[in-house]
Amino acid sequence: MDIVTQVLSGVFALGPVAAMLGASILGVFIGALPGLNPVMAIALLLPLTYSMEPLVALGMVAGIYNGSMYGGAIPAILLRIPGTPAAIATTFDGYPMAQRGEAARALKIACWSSALGGTASAIALMTIGPILARATLAFGPAEYFWIAMFGMASIGVLVGSDAAKGLMAATLGLLLGTVGLDQLSGAARFTFDQVWLLSGLDLIVILVGLYALPPVIALAESADLKGLSAAQLKLEPAKVPWSEIRGFVPTWIRSSLIGIGVGILPGAGGNIAAFLSYNAAKSASDDPDSFGKGNPAGVAAAECGNNADNAASMIPALTLGIPGNVVAALVLGALLIHGLQPGPQLFHQNPSLVGGFMVQMLLTSLLILAVGGAAATKVFAQVQRLPGVLLVPTILVLMAVGVYVINGRIVDLWIMFAAGLAGYVFEKVNVPLAPIVLGLILGPMAEQNVRRALLISRGDVTELVTRPISAVIALATLGLILLPILSAVSRRRRRA
Repeated sequence: MDIVTQVLSGVFALGPVAAMLGASILGVFIGALPGLNPVMAIALLLPLTYSMEPLVALGMVAGIYNGSMYGGAIPAILLRIPGTPAAIATTFDGYPMAQRGEAARALKIACWSSALGGTASAIALMTIGPILARATLAFGPAEYFWIAMFGMASIGVLVGSDAAKGLMAATLGLLLGTVGLDQLSGAARFTFDQVWLLSGLDLIVILVGLYALPPVIALAESADLKGLSAAQLKLEPAKVPWSEIRGFVPTWIRSSLIGIGVGILPGAGGNIAAFLSYNAAKSASDDPDSFGKGNPAGVAAAECGNNADNAASMIPALTLGIPGNVVAALVLGALLIHGLQPGPQLFHQNPSLVGGFMVQMLLTSLLILAVGGAAATKVFAQVQRLPGVLLVPTILVLMAVGVYVINGRIVDLWIMFAAGLAGYVFEKVNVPLAPIVLGLILGPMAEQNVRRALLISRGDVTELVTRPISAVIALATLGLILLPILSAVSRRRRRA
């Protein structure tokens, strides 16, 4: 009981509370600006935390992380521009809802889903964290290969009505993922003797180009001189019926479990969790064809899944000293700055600090309900009221600044514009963009891990399926591939 008292008294002191509140607001703003992301914000914040109390510094990290993950949904819904990579799946149904005049409703669903996903993740961190973290030690290269393959199997759900175009897009994403130095051999691939290509194509630069530029070009084509009125924007408080909320419960539960599972696996991330959650929601739906056309369940699944990854990614970081993602690695850096050694001994040597950070992850998830909803509807949504002739240059400047500060390279701006023009052309010919992104994210993960697994087994391919966990994930992947086929056959039989 003394530990609980110490934890609560430390968390609810004036400094940590102010840090959580201010950082949550800042996080929403960061997530809502294309090109900016929590990794960048936290990396810039860390040097400033030397003189802070540990719980103040960690409270700021928690607030920026949870706030920005929700903030990415705001431009994704309003402008079809994902503020963060994890918000890509939110654009699929969020933007069509906004086009129907349901922006406030979509933002409210995203806000609730983000808060619930983050809360579930924080509870998992507080309760079953050490157990889950130890379970991830059983995962080797073969298991990570099958996880990547499981994610790529969802391409079959995201390709749209034309499978050939979808597979072509996925292949393009896989090819883009091969650019740069081979991490195993060190050989340069598709760099054309350009030094700036040795590190590969930056994911955020490609995403901003693919998803942000096409709607900006379309907006410029419309030559809008008036913008939307308050009545057209329909941002009055949206009422979501209780029956619809009950319908989201299975989606929230399923997406939370997926996000937590992805979070505890080092090297995964919120973007993978969002895609898998979206795919699971679409597969479980009685009306899968409505996904991508403004189905609220798609927004709920994507936002709940990517936020459920947040605290879960801290599980291996705090318990084993193995960061689940880049933000978790930065949290480890924050702990080291304050003289704390991550790992199993951290729970014994500094239980009040670890417990306090867990509570802060929970509280900042709940703060999204207050801070996120208000900021989305009263501040950012008003952007749509600007005339297109003002909105286009404003968005372009924000995109250019956000992309440039990632690596400080002018060439990234050219890559962004090239990706944007390609995305614009692809949309005109109905080539889906989601498979490109999925291939770019999961292709390198699958390639590197299958090669590591074969090196360890000395070329024995059977090692990929004989390990128990690998076999289970491989069967799940096969089931995911066969499910649409079996569903189509079943529908044809019913029609017959």
